[in-house]
Amino acid sequence: MPRPRRFLVCEPRHFAVQYAINPWMHEDTQVDVELARGQWAELIRAYRAHGHTVDSVEPVAGLPDMVFAANSALVVAGRVFGSLFHAPQRRPESTAYETWFKNAGFDVYRPESVCEGEGDLVLAGRHLLAGTGFRTERAAHHEVQEFFGVPTVSLTLVDPRFYHLDTALFVLDDGPGANIAYYPEAFSQGSREVLRRLFPDAVVATHEDAMVFGLNSVSDGRHVFIAPRAEALAGELARHGYVPVPVDLSEFQKAGGGIKCCTQEIRS
Repeated sequence: MPRPRRFLVCEPRHFAVQYAINPWMHEDTQVDVELARGQWAELIRAYRAHGHTVDSVEPVAGLPDMVFAANSALVVAGRVFGSLFHAPQRRPESTAYETWFKNAGFDVYRPESVCEGEGDLVLAGRHLLAGTGFRTERAAHHEVQEFFGVPTVSLTLVDPRFYHLDTALFVLDDGPGANIAYYPEAFSQGSREVLRRLFPDAVVATHEDAMVFGLNSVSDGRHVFIAPRAEALAGELARHGYVPVPVDLSEFQKAGGGIKCCTQEIRS
C-alpha cells in the first residue's frame, strides 16, 4: 500500500559537471540546464500528483551537485544524521542542508567519519543497510547505529559505477516485511549472500537496468518512480504488484545521479 511521504529536494539552478568524482562524470560534459530543470520539475509534479509533500532547500551558487539532496542526511523519527562528503568540492553542501534542517526545527548530528546520507544509508524494515567501498566509511556505520539504535548491516560495493548504495539498491515498502530491488553484481560476494538471506524475495535487476539508473528509484510502497529506460525492471515490479511511474532524469546521469539522488525523505 502507498504511504504519503515528505521529500526534501533542491532545484538544479546551478547544476553542471564541473569536476569528475565518479565514473559517470567528465569535466568536458555539457549539461542542458533547461532540460535538467524541466526533468526535475516533472519529478516534483509526479510526487505531488501521488499525494506526497515536497519541501525545497535554496540552491547555492558554486555547488553544482547540491541538487542531489539524498546525500545530505538520513532522517529517521525526526532525528537528522547529517553528512560529511568524501569529495572536498561537495563538503559545503553539508552546511547548506544543515541550515535548512535547523531552520525547520530539527537538530542535526554531524558525523565524524565520511558519510553521504541516503546515498549510502537505506532504511529497510528492521535494518539499516549501509554501503561502503567508495564514499561512506565503515566507521560511519557504527556512528549511525549508535545514533538511531537501528541494527546496521554493512554492505561492500565493488563496482565504481555503482559508487553509492542507492545506485544499486532501493527499498520497495515499509515495515518489518520490507522488500528491496537490487543489482547483485554491484556488491561483494559476502554482501550478496547477506542480501539473499535478508531478502529472499527481492526483485533482482539486470545489468542493463542498473546502467540506466533503474535502481536509483523511489517507492512509496506501491508506486515506484523509476527511470523509463529500465523497462525490464519496471515489468518485474509490475508483476510483483507495484505500479511503475516513469520519470526521465537522464540529464542528471551525466553527473552520476537519478531520481533517488534528487530525493531526500524526511521521516517524522
